[in-house]
Amino acid sequence: MERQQVLYLWLAEGALDTNTIAWAFHDGSSGDGPPLAEGEPPYATGIAALEDGWFLIQSPAPHLFQPGAEHGTSYLPNEFVFERRVLV
Repeated sequence: MERQQVLYLWLAEGALDTNTIAWAFHDGSSGDGPPLAEGEPPYATGIAALEDGWFLIQSPAPHLFQPGAEHGTSYLPNEFVFERRVLV
């Protein structure tokens, strides 16, 4: 049976070769698929995730910063969404 794993990587900029600054992993295999290491980001860049077999399913839309809003809080820009299918 095939299950989906989803990986979110928030990168420093809008390019896949920039550093990962945050990440989230959702495992539809209930832990039966390959795990990711805990604590540290699983991949230093989005390119590294692609090289390990993850498929890019969403890249960020360009983020326009408004003058004067540099210190406001909001969601993290530069969100890339990856998936892989695993057999369980």
